[in-house]
Amino acid sequence: MRTTVTLDPDVEAALRRLMAQRGVSFKRALNDAIRAGVRPVDTERRSYTRARDLGTPTVDLTHALRMAGDLHDDDLAGRMQAGR
Repeated sequence: MRTTVTLDPDVEAALRRLMAQRGVSFKRALNDAIRAGVRPVDTERRSYTRARDLGTPTVDLTHALRMAGDLHDDDLAGRMQAGR
């Protein structure tokens, strides 16, 4: 598709730098820049956690989920009694 576009001077300068860096035509630099601008942005930043050896547990973790649930229930009951 052919069209006329009026570019701001700073945009033209950025495109000219891109042309020189990549050794491409103005058309290619402009199309690449537009593609990069309209591509969906991945806003979710990926993070990675390194595994660490924490040693031997000092608490029996066999029923850890049940214990966590009991603690949560106790906390919730306390909040309800306090009116929060």
